Amino acid sequence: MIGKLTGRLDYRAADHILIDVRGVGYIVYCSDRTMAALPGVGEAVALYTEMVVREDLMQLYGFLSLVEKEWHRLLCSVQGVGAKVSLAILGALGPDGVSRAIALGDWASVKAAKGVGPKTAQRIVLDLKDKAPGVMAMGGTVAEAMDGPALEVVEPLEAAPAPVRKPKAKASSGAAAASAGALSALSNLGYGPSEAAAAVAEAAATFPDAGEADLIRAALKLLAPKG
Repeated sequence: MIGKLTGRLDYRAADHILIDVRGVGYIVYCSDRTMAALPGVGEAVALYTEMVVREDLMQLYGFLSLVEKEWHRLLCSVQGVGAKVSLAILGALGPDGVSRAIALGDWASVKAAKGVGPKTAQRIVLDLKDKAPGVMAMGGTVAEAMDGPALEVVEPLEAAPAPVRKPKAKASSGAAAASAGALSALSNLGYGPSEAAAAVAEAAATFPDAGEADLIRAALKLLAPKG
């Protein structure tokens, strides 16, 4: 299986790109949000990938982070959700937004994605709510993994320029790390995975720029007994 590609962005269309890896071109489908964050044609690019192989189809899907890749895998495991719907959800909410929506049981946010009806959105939240804490504890963007093979790696072009590291990806990675740290701290304090994930997700949504310590404090206030 191909778990990661590193090469030169040779061509981009509305929903996919062509990555040139040592003269071999790989067509990779991405969410709208990931497409918007990619560098320009001719520049170096690296993506985590998920390959779907069926009797009549073989396609690669690309992701900037392991969190995005894992949510795609989990979303596609839900009955009635295919790769197209998964990418629509990730494009509308982003991986952190999907984590928050599912942890909070906010199926209305999931329904806002193109092609997702209310029943499908409710099924997604119900089926994946227990998975949210584990995904929120993950982290890492492709840029951060360039120095180590986190997955099966296809080596970069020898003449390719240095990897492009976009501020947006860094910010997202910092937020994911803060949420993961806060989630771990609450778990160590004895809170259950689901209630801890919901509190951290709500705190992160209220204070998107908060660091780990601030998220812990905000989450503890949400978890404190009422009355």
